[in-house]
Amino acid sequence: MRHRHAELRSALMSAIVLVIVVLMATSASGQDSSPATAADADDAATSPDSTPETPREVNVTSVAQDDEIVERLEEILTSTEWFADEEVDVRNGVAFLRGTTTDERFREWAGTLAGKTEDVVAVVNRIKVREPPIFDLTPAWMEIKDLGRGAIRTLPLLGISLVLLLLTWFAASALQSIGDSTFLKRIQTKLLREVTRKAVVIPVLLLGLFLVLRITGLTQLALTLLGGTGLFGLVVGIAFRDIAENFLSSILLSMQNPFRYGDLIEVDGKLGFVQRVNTRGTLLMTMDGNHVQIPNSTIYKGTIVNFTSNPNRRFSFVIGIGYDTAPTEAQETALRVLDEHPAVLDDPEPQVLVESLGSSTVNLTIYAWVDASQHSWIKVQSSVMRLVLKAAEDAGFSMPDDQREIVFPAGVPVQMLSTDDTPATSQVNKPEPTQSTRSEVVSNKAEGDFRSEAAELQQQARQSRDPEEGEADLLDGHQTTAPGPAGRR
Repeated sequence: MRHRHAELRSALMSAIVLVIVVLMATSASGQDSSPATAADADDAATSPDSTPETPREVNVTSVAQDDEIVERLEEILTSTEWFADEEVDVRNGVAFLRGTTTDERFREWAGTLAGKTEDVVAVVNRIKVREPPIFDLTPAWMEIKDLGRGAIRTLPLLGISLVLLLLTWFAASALQSIGDSTFLKRIQTKLLREVTRKAVVIPVLLLGLFLVLRITGLTQLALTLLGGTGLFGLVVGIAFRDIAENFLSSILLSMQNPFRYGDLIEVDGKLGFVQRVNTRGTLLMTMDGNHVQIPNSTIYKGTIVNFTSNPNRRFSFVIGIGYDTAPTEAQETALRVLDEHPAVLDDPEPQVLVESLGSSTVNLTIYAWVDASQHSWIKVQSSVMRLVLKAAEDAGFSMPDDQREIVFPAGVPVQMLSTDDTPATSQVNKPEPTQSTRSEVVSNKAEGDFRSEAAELQQQARQSRDPEEGEADLLDGHQTTAPGPAGRR
């Protein structure tokens, strides 16, 4: 029984709704098909900016008298509220119109209306258009009233738009949470994960924003600004060109992975350890402890030197010996120093090569390899240079100055004159080399130990203020040191 009552109530409500819809449709069609009468003139009076329309014919009676025409026209003119001191006089079918109005269009409309009235053969339109006062604030007041009415009518739309924005935000957040717990887990690269997440969430937000614009009636305005004039799109394109370029470069760098967190790289003349990579740029800490931000587009288009991908690093320096020294002996002496140094690798093996023959010296270039992940190549180079110099001095090698010293390897002949003018010759021999009394150690206090500076700089980076606090880091993991080729130590 209750089920039947529910069905009846449902059917009754449906019938009531159907009847209301039919009545509304009938009323609307009746209003649209009614002729232009005094009620139409009242509606036109509410919008004086619109062009007034006149009916095709104004019927009075089957046989219209002059006084009847006068009465009918005066009623119409009065109902429009467009005229002041309006007066109609009809004699023998000729209508005389008098009065004042504020617009020329109203004056013409009154003349046309009188001409279309039944049994009117001619119209003499003497209605005058009065000039508005100079300080007339009525238009401004009317505009303010229209704005107020428009704002009041817009309040419900704004409320609905706000609710729709909140729903859009919750939908985007829910979609992001679902993505993080499902398919986004399979993406290993952090940057690609962020890009995929935005590619899923942004269309939902754009759809919600489009619906809000449609509800508030600003869709056409938005389309005009974005694509109609083209100026806004041009300005946005120029302003965000670098941002888009850096964003795309960050994606490509994340896919190619030319460096990792903590790697020592050199880009655009800047040398430092990688601290962070975001969608705008890459943050480095230089060897001086300074933070340097390099745009990703510069890194992607530039030359990247990665000193950490291969931990072994070679250094070289030049030493000049005199021509009185056998080059082979000097090479063996320098190579002995390299073999005995604890931080120089045997594989790749060090080399001592004759580079060039100067005006007073034979120039030797010394090459040696260091495991940069364990040792500082700058400190090792300093130590090796000291030890090679000490070994050359101990061996008695001459190292003349190329600019200020002239060496005579065979000595200088000197002729001595005695008191009886008898020439006596003697030859000054080359002095024997003397052993240096100073001692050299492998590592001194000034150089410190040979440990790499990477750990110290990372510690400084953790203690320093983050120059871009809040930016997302797009590199995964922490610094990792790839094992290099095993040396003899």
